[in-house]
Amino acid sequence: MTIHSSKHQDDVDKNARSSYFNLPALDISVAFPQATPASKFPPCASDYYQFDDLLTSEEQAVRMKVRECMEKEIAPIMAEYWEKAEFPFHVIPKLGALRVAGGTIKGYGCPGHSVTGAAIAIAEIARVDASCSTFILVHSSLAMLTIALCGSEEQKQKYLPSLAQLNTIACWALTEPAYGSDASALNTTATKVEGGWILEGQKRWIGNSTFADVLVIFARNTTTNQINGYLVKKDAPGLTVTKIENKIGLRIVQNGDILLKKVFVPDEDRLPGVNSFQDTSKVLAVSRVMVAWQPIGISMGVYDMCHRYLKERKQFGAPLAAFQINQQKLVQMLGNIQAMILVGWRLCKLYEKGAMTPGHASMGKSWITARARETVALGRELLGGNGILSDFLVAKAFCDIEPIYTYEGTYDINTLVTGREVTGIASFKPVALATRSRL
Repeated sequence: MTIHSSKHQDDVDKNARSSYFNLPALDISVAFPQATPASKFPPCASDYYQFDDLLTSEEQAVRMKVRECMEKEIAPIMAEYWEKAEFPFHVIPKLGALRVAGGTIKGYGCPGHSVTGAAIAIAEIARVDASCSTFILVHSSLAMLTIALCGSEEQKQKYLPSLAQLNTIACWALTEPAYGSDASALNTTATKVEGGWILEGQKRWIGNSTFADVLVIFARNTTTNQINGYLVKKDAPGLTVTKIENKIGLRIVQNGDILLKKVFVPDEDRLPGVNSFQDTSKVLAVSRVMVAWQPIGISMGVYDMCHRYLKERKQFGAPLAAFQINQQKLVQMLGNIQAMILVGWRLCKLYEKGAMTPGHASMGKSWITARARETVALGRELLGGNGILSDFLVAKAFCDIEPIYTYEGTYDINTLVTGREVTGIASFKPVALATRSRL
């Protein structure tokens, strides 16, 4: 048998295939009408132990203001921007209007919230979208806090008011390609010259860096061999920032690789309060409190989504919520969240009365993120096939919790910080290497 083909027939087949494959996906509410997607965010159902009673009226007001904004403005667009790995710049004014940037900083146009109030704001942002909470955390609890704690009065007056309004955006650059957990060994250099400093080196994984107006850069002073801090403008000659692609988590966050080639920083933009790595650690201890509240918020959102989904979705003639094994998983998630909230709340109180130690902050961050990982994984199980769709939040949260488990100190490093505090013995280096370095 001879098979005849013609260019005309090939074109017909090609057009048919094109029209078939180019059809847009069905709206999720049409494709799967049995459960409401996260674009219409579920009501909060996770405060089982009535934690809200422990908050002041001001802290409760912050929570509700942030919750309303996130559910209305961010929930409808988060899956789209997460999928595209792009940042929704048009929502920055709305986030700025919340008056949460600057957190606990008093004066300079900053909100001056309690530590608990600032932590609650981070959790409420993360409840809807973890990437937006990371954007605020990097800008506020790292960059702005560094300027507030370590900057001169002139630097505070110059930078903080605009940063508090989100009229300008900041990033915080400590991590390098060769130095992640071993951050104190960083090798970006700062060399003193007439009128300023020359910065040379690389930074990696720096959130907000691709569009930040001000970059807080940490470098080693070539004269003292100590770590110093510098404020670098985005248009500084010799500064190059490239977006890191292909992330599986926090995809809305714009992480960048920073290359510094003979970048000149004037003397007035050196942070006078950063004279060693210990000064950097002071900022990290505070920011770890805020980071600990991110997985709390993520877990709350996942629980809220599962709670609604199980009552809407039916199998075997009954809502999924009617099955014992599903109830057991849901209650396990709820129990985790109550414990996480209470540990996070106590961490805030320790800080507010000046009793929080680095070990407290590190254990809070590591333990809470571990429980969140378990909680989100249970949520993914409960949603079955829909647990891998970002439309129903849980898949996105499942991926987003992974970088949070790692950044601001991995689970292991934070555990060792606490271990050093409770035993008095540092175990960050293998014993053989530590012994050799002293010889």
